[in-house]
Amino acid sequence: MLLLGGGYVVYNYFHFVGSVHKVDGALPDAGKAKTSSGADENILIIGTDQRPANMTAAQYKQLSTTPDGGGINTDTMILLHIPADGSSATLVSFPRDSYVDIPGYSKNKINAAYADGYQSTTGTADQKNAAGVRVLASTITQLTGLPIDHYVKVNLIGFYNIANALGPVDVCLKNPVNDHYSGAHFPAGPQKLNATQALQFVRQRHGLPNGDFDRAVRQQYFLTVEAQQVLSAGTLLNPVKLNTVIGAIGRSLETDSGLNMIQLAGKLKNLQASGIRSATIPLANPRTSTQEIGGLPLDVDNVDYDAMPDFIDSITGRPTTAQRIAKAAAAAPSAVTVDVLNGAGTAHGSSDAAAVLATAGFHTGAPADAPQTQHTTTIYVPAGDEAQAKALLPYLPRAALVGTTTYKQLTIVLGTDGMTPTAPSQPSGVTTPTTAPSTAPTAAPTPTSTPATNAYNAATCID
Repeated sequence: MLLLGGGYVVYNYFHFVGSVHKVDGALPDAGKAKTSSGADENILIIGTDQRPANMTAAQYKQLSTTPDGGGINTDTMILLHIPADGSSATLVSFPRDSYVDIPGYSKNKINAAYADGYQSTTGTADQKNAAGVRVLASTITQLTGLPIDHYVKVNLIGFYNIANALGPVDVCLKNPVNDHYSGAHFPAGPQKLNATQALQFVRQRHGLPNGDFDRAVRQQYFLTVEAQQVLSAGTLLNPVKLNTVIGAIGRSLETDSGLNMIQLAGKLKNLQASGIRSATIPLANPRTSTQEIGGLPLDVDNVDYDAMPDFIDSITGRPTTAQRIAKAAAAAPSAVTVDVLNGAGTAHGSSDAAAVLATAGFHTGAPADAPQTQHTTTIYVPAGDEAQAKALLPYLPRAALVGTTTYKQLTIVLGTDGMTPTAPSQPSGVTTPTTAPSTAPTAAPTPTSTPATNAYNAATCID
């Protein structure tokens, strides 16, 4: 029995690995030996609308698409973060219209990063593909600060084949949908979707309350529910179904040559279905705007760069800015230098605020206007300035706290919410102290734009 069981495992592993298409040079230096070394790992999941040249009319019908659609833009980009112990996993989505800097290219929507690298490279299809992955990976690393260790790419027909092998998937919708763009026509409530319907489900964005943002949620939801299905005994203990699933997934995936599937499986051996969570990168307020790209005015999603460090810290399990400040001992005002910028547009806002802080013993820079108007009064805290920030909190107890790499010095940006520094209340006849008060607010606010992670299952109803 042991020999037969071991042989079956070995057979399935080589069956799977042998069918995956591996691309050399896509991520040549990333993630070497990380899977087995006890380090966190980040795997970029890429979905494209590419249609193979030899697709049949029947296949186009199955995919609810046409030969004239598609392209090489990556409309699905999800970063799978796996902590060192492999006990959990977080899916982080990047809306395709996120307006970002693409290293080596102009600022654009993030779904153009792969296409920029692909189209600017000559050579074989794999060489062009590797170049596209490198540009997209570097874009996401620059945006999040997280290195990309591996990638997995799937196109439309590959997604269909995987969904078909896994069998019907359970989903629940809050409202009925009727979208002729994706072909999604579903009632409200719980239901089972076949492979064609599953593809329609994850591709729909028209007719949803939040458009592409709801599509990102759909994709997170689908991946989570399917992962729960694979992790269930019904799949893992059914040799026939497991063999079918392994074959379909292997034939449908493309990865970097450094991804070792058996090491990754070993790392995730303790992962439970309840340990899979999802989130979307923080977006600014306003969430969308119009930018000129390639000579055309296009709608884009505005990334909240200020909220990104705390968002990534929350994903990776590192302390956020507010948590680090809470643990710090407040510095004396005389040891704190702070800039005050006026983001409210009011007359003398920054100079009046700086005067209050100077009276309390803080060193202040020259008052100035902020780069742009903003609503929420915010204290921007560079790494290492937590003690200085804690000294400021009693003077701005309701301000948002944001970790920053944009500002190199502790900075207050006054918002249109009307907050301004005031000395902490003192008993009659007592002057403002020249050392920081011994107590800080019990709960300093965190940026409202930093999204929480979500845990989905088939019983969760979504848009």
